[in-house]
Amino acid sequence: MSDIEIARKANKKPIQEIGEKLGIGANDLLPFGHDKAKVSESFIKSIQDRPNGNLVLVTAINPTPAGEGKTTTTVGLGDGLNRIGKKTAICIREASLGPCFGMKGGAAGGGYAQVVPMEDMNLHFTGDFHAITAAHNLLAAMLDNHIYWGNEQQVDIRRVAFRRVMDMNDRALRSIVCSLGGVANGFPREAGFDITVASEVMAILCLANDLRDLEKRLGDIIVGYRRDRSPVYCRDIKADGAMTVLLQQAMQPNLVQTLENNPAFVHGGPFANIAHGCNTVIATTTALKLADYVVTEAGFGADLGAEKFFDIKCRKAGLSPKAAVIVCTVRAMKMNGGVARDDLGKENVEAVKAGCANLGRHIENVKQFGVPAVVAINHFVSDTDNEIEAIKEYVTSQGSEAVLCKHWAQGSAGIEDLARKVVELVEGGSAQYAPLYPENMPLFEKIETIAKRIYRADEVLADQKIRDQLKAWEKDGYGNLPICMAKTQYSFTTDPNRRGAPTGHSLPVREVRLSAGAGFVVVICGEIMTMPGLPRVPSAEVIRINEEGLIEGLF
Repeated sequence: MSDIEIARKANKKPIQEIGEKLGIGANDLLPFGHDKAKVSESFIKSIQDRPNGNLVLVTAINPTPAGEGKTTTTVGLGDGLNRIGKKTAICIREASLGPCFGMKGGAAGGGYAQVVPMEDMNLHFTGDFHAITAAHNLLAAMLDNHIYWGNEQQVDIRRVAFRRVMDMNDRALRSIVCSLGGVANGFPREAGFDITVASEVMAILCLANDLRDLEKRLGDIIVGYRRDRSPVYCRDIKADGAMTVLLQQAMQPNLVQTLENNPAFVHGGPFANIAHGCNTVIATTTALKLADYVVTEAGFGADLGAEKFFDIKCRKAGLSPKAAVIVCTVRAMKMNGGVARDDLGKENVEAVKAGCANLGRHIENVKQFGVPAVVAINHFVSDTDNEIEAIKEYVTSQGSEAVLCKHWAQGSAGIEDLARKVVELVEGGSAQYAPLYPENMPLFEKIETIAKRIYRADEVLADQKIRDQLKAWEKDGYGNLPICMAKTQYSFTTDPNRRGAPTGHSLPVREVRLSAGAGFVVVICGEIMTMPGLPRVPSAEVIRINEEGLIEGLF
C-alpha cells in the first residue's frame, strides 16, 4: 500500500481532540477544516512561565537517491515515545511546492509513520508560504516604487540587494532584467528570483519569538546600499508594518496529527542547503511548554541541518537539546560504499562497511556539540541481518549505539527500542550542548571552523572581495552573527558526486549575503543555486486528480 493510500485510510480525530492532549482548549485553536488548526497567539503568551520539556533532534547522513527517511523517523519516534508513556509532541517543517512538483513528491513522513492530512500539508496547507511570498514581494515592490517616485533614500540601483521570490523551481527566473518598457515602468536593472524557502522573510518568521520581534527583524532587512555604501533598511522604505500584517496569521503554529492521533506542529520551512533548515522557534518553544518530550528535525544531513540547528536556532532561541538521533539506512550505506542504485537490493556487507565512513563522520560531528547521539537504522525489507549487524558493529566502534527501527511498516510498535534509548540518553543527563564557535570569532574564521571541523576541508577558497566584504560587515556591527552555509546536501564537499567521508578538499566560497533581519551571514559555496530548477522528469508530470476526485502522484 502506498503512503498516500495509508494516509487516506487514517482514522483522524477532530483537531480539537488533538489540542486537548496538550491542554489547548478549543477556543485557543483557529481551525482550518476539521483536521488542522493554528494555535492562538494569546494562548502561547499564557504558557510562557511553564518549564520546558526535553528537546530531541532527528538528523541524518548525507541524503542519497536510496532514501533515508528522516521525517518518517521523526514522526515514528514521536509516536513511539507516546506509546511508552511519554507525553510527546512532534515539530517538523512545512513542505515547499518546489520539491513537491520537482523531485520529492511530498514531505509528511511515510508508511505508518506519517503526519496527516498529507495532501494538504504538501500543497497549500494553511497558506503560510503564500503569506511569506506575498510579504517578501511587497517589500520588493515598495522598494522599486520608492526608487520610481524620487528615491528619497538615495538607493543606488546598481546595489539593490533584495531579490524577489516564488515557491516553485523555475531556473528561468534566477537572473532577470526588470522595469523594461520605458519611463512609466521605472529604471531597468538586473534582478532575480529565489525560491520562497530561501527568502530572508522565511528565515525571520522561523526565528522570531513573537509579532513584535518579527516586525523588528523585518525592519532590519537590508534592501540595498547608497552610493556611499551605507545600507538602506526595510524600515527606511516603511514596509515592515504592512509585511507584519500579512504575516500575522502565518506566525501562529499549525497543529495537526500523526496516523496514531498524536500532536504534531508543522510550521515554517527554510531549506537546509540554502537557509537554516529548521521549523519555527515559536512552534518548538510552544511544544516544549506543552509536552515532556519534543521531537524535531533539521533538514538534510547533519553537516547542514544539524549544524545550523545547533549554531543558529539553538543559540539564538536559547534552546538546549538533550539528545540527537542520526538516521541511516542499509541502502544508503551501500550507495556511499560505491554500489549503483540498481544493485542496492543485493546483499553487500563490504559495501555497507565502506559506506559507514559517512555515518561515522556525522556521529563525530554531532558529538562536537556536546549532545549524545544514537543511530536509527531505518529498516527496508531488502536489508539482510549481516548488513544490519555490520552497521551496528561499526557504530559501537564509534562509541555510540545503533537501533533497528521498523516504524514505516509497524508504526510506533516498530520503534519502541529507539524511544527507550532516547529516554535513556535524556535521563542520563550527559548533554552539555555548546555551539561550534563563539559569537565574537571573526566571520571568516567562523566559515573556516565549519569547513574544517564539520566538512573536514583543508582550506576555504575566497576572493579578496569576499574577505573585504566580511570585514566591512564586522566594522558595521555584524561580526557577532552566526554563519549559514549554502552548499550541496549530497556531500561533505561542494561536489555532489563525492560520497563517503572525503578529506583533502577545499571549500570554494562564491558569494556572501548579509541577512541582517534573520541574524546570520549566508555563505554560498560551489555551484549551489538559491532558485532550484526542475529535473528532466518532474514529479508534476504524474500529479493529477483521478476520476474519484482524489489526488494521485504526490508519493
